[in-house]
Amino acid sequence: MVLPRLLLRTGLRAVIGSVEAAPCGLKSLKGSCHKFCIAVSKDVTYKELKNLLNSKSIMLIDVRETWEILEHGKIPGSVNIPLAEVGEALQMNPRDFKQKYDEVKPSKSDSLVFSCLAGVRSKVALDTAISLGFNRSQHYAGGWKEWVTCEVSEKK
Repeated sequence: MVLPRLLLRTGLRAVIGSVEAAPCGLKSLKGSCHKFCIAVSKDVTYKELKNLLNSKSIMLIDVRETWEILEHGKIPGSVNIPLAEVGEALQMNPRDFKQKYDEVKPSKSDSLVFSCLAGVRSKVALDTAISLGFNRSQHYAGGWKEWVTCEVSEKK
């Protein structure tokens, strides 16, 4: 009976927010369960992404490898920052960011949307961004695959 109690206590501490680190990339859940819960449901639909891009109110970051974008194309207006570079890029000084990505570095209060091929890497990038304090971040779960399909359907 000691083991179940220990597991229950450990699980209860995690639920009430005393965990210091999380495997999904968040720096800390301590006292911020609400932020964690919000981060889980930050998907953007195709229509929402189209509207956000048209309003120019977001920075869309495509986290695919550069060769994938060159070979398959990209969502117009997106900036390519490969997934392996996202954490470092979001912590760069603005001058270095501008030099490397030819864009103004987003601030922690800016709205970011991450995309990739099919939503897996963009979710990892989202978790990284939120862990770094970019709390107005979202991800486009449909990714490039959905974008291309929807764009073709709209043009018919």
